[in-house]
Amino acid sequence: MSDLRFIDECKILHLPLEEIKRKLEMKTKREIQTGEVEKHINAVTLQMKQLQQEIAVLMPLINTMNEEQKDGFSSRLTAESTALLRSLSGLTS
Repeated sequence: MSDLRFIDECKILHLPLEEIKRKLEMKTKREIQTGEVEKHINAVTLQMKQLQQEIAVLMPLINTMNEEQKDGFSSRLTAESTALLRSLSGLTS
Protein backbone atom coordinates (compact mmCIF):
# COMPACT_ATOMS: atom_id res chain seq x y z
CA MET A 1 0.00 0.00 0.00
CA SER A 2 1.38 3.43 -0.92
CA ASP A 3 2.02 6.00 1.75
CA LEU A 4 -0.57 8.39 0.33
CA ARG A 5 -3.23 5.72 0.31
CA PHE A 6 -2.29 4.76 3.87
CA ILE A 7 -2.60 8.40 4.96
CA ASP A 8 -5.99 8.70 3.23
CA GLU A 9 -7.26 5.62 5.06
CA CYS A 10 -6.04 7.05 8.37
CA LYS A 11 -7.83 10.33 7.63
CA ILE A 12 -11.05 8.42 6.94
CA LEU A 13 -10.68 6.96 10.43
CA HIS A 14 -10.24 10.54 11.77
CA LEU A 15 -6.86 9.74 13.29
CA PRO A 16 -4.88 12.75 14.52
CA LEU A 17 -1.90 13.82 12.40
CA GLU A 18 0.58 12.77 15.10
CA GLU A 19 -0.93 9.28 15.16
CA ILE A 20 -0.79 9.05 11.36
CA LYS A 21 2.85 10.15 11.45
CA ARG A 22 3.68 7.57 14.12
CA LYS A 23 1.96 4.79 12.18
CA LEU A 24 3.69 5.81 8.96
CA GLU A 25 7.09 5.77 10.69
CA MET A 26 6.37 2.30 12.14
CA LYS A 27 5.33 1.05 8.70
CA THR A 28 8.56 2.38 7.17
CA LYS A 29 10.72 0.85 9.91
CA ARG A 30 8.98 -2.51 9.49
CA GLU A 31 9.65 -2.43 5.73
CA ILE A 32 13.33 -1.67 6.35
CA GLN A 33 13.59 -4.46 8.96
CA THR A 34 11.83 -6.88 6.62
CA GLY A 35 14.32 -6.00 3.88
CA GLU A 36 17.25 -6.61 6.23
CA VAL A 37 15.83 -9.96 7.31
CA GLU A 38 15.35 -10.99 3.68
CA LYS A 39 18.97 -10.03 2.88
CA HIS A 40 20.19 -12.11 5.82
CA ILE A 41 18.07 -15.10 4.78
CA ASN A 42 19.45 -14.87 1.24
CA ALA A 43 23.02 -14.72 2.55
CA VAL A 44 22.50 -17.75 4.82
CA THR A 45 20.82 -19.67 1.99
CA LEU A 46 23.81 -18.98 -0.25
CA GLN A 47 26.21 -20.14 2.49
CA MET A 48 24.20 -23.34 2.91
CA LYS A 49 24.38 -24.06 -0.83
CA GLN A 50 28.13 -23.49 -0.81
CA LEU A 51 28.55 -25.81 2.18
CA GLN A 52 26.46 -28.49 0.50
CA GLN A 53 28.76 -28.27 -2.53
CA GLU A 54 31.82 -28.56 -0.29
CA ILE A 55 30.32 -31.57 1.50
CA ALA A 56 29.64 -33.23 -1.85
CA VAL A 57 33.34 -32.86 -2.71
CA LEU A 58 34.63 -33.95 0.72
CA MET A 59 32.39 -36.97 1.36
CA PRO A 60 34.03 -39.25 -1.22
CA LEU A 61 37.41 -38.42 0.34
CA ILE A 62 36.16 -39.06 3.86
CA ASN A 63 34.61 -42.35 2.79
CA THR A 64 37.98 -43.60 1.52
CA MET A 65 39.58 -43.05 4.93
CA ASN A 66 39.94 -45.97 7.27
CA GLU A 67 38.73 -45.66 10.88
CA GLU A 68 42.21 -44.79 12.18
CA GLN A 69 42.56 -41.96 9.67
CA LYS A 70 39.08 -40.69 10.50
CA ASP A 71 39.89 -40.76 14.23
CA GLY A 72 43.18 -38.90 13.69
CA PHE A 73 41.42 -36.35 11.54
CA SER A 74 38.60 -36.02 14.07
CA SER A 75 41.02 -35.36 16.94
CA ARG A 76 41.85 -31.98 15.37
CA LEU A 77 38.22 -30.92 15.10
CA THR A 78 35.77 -29.57 17.63
CA ALA A 79 33.30 -31.99 19.20
CA GLU A 80 30.52 -30.55 17.04
CA SER A 81 32.56 -30.96 13.87
CA THR A 82 33.47 -34.54 14.81
CA ALA A 83 29.83 -35.41 15.44
CA LEU A 84 28.86 -33.88 12.11
CA LEU A 85 31.62 -35.75 10.31
CA ARG A 86 30.52 -39.06 11.83
CA SER A 87 26.87 -38.47 10.97
CA LEU A 88 27.73 -37.50 7.39
CA SER A 89 29.95 -40.53 7.08
CA GLY A 90 27.09 -42.71 8.32
CA LEU A 91 24.74 -41.25 5.73
CA THR A 92 26.94 -42.28 2.84
CA SER A 93 28.14 -45.64 4.16
